Amino acid sequence: FGGNGYSREYPVEKLMRDAKIYQIYEGTTQIQKQIIVRELYR
Repeated sequence: FGGNGYSREYPVEKLMRDAKIYQIYEGTTQIQKQIIVRELYR
């Protein structure tokens, strides 16, 4: 998305910001994979 992901003039900026917040809140993809594997092997 280039600069559009940083400029508040475009809606994609909010989407990029929200995506980063969710990533921080939910944990890294590696942690998510570990949680899924743990649940699968229960």
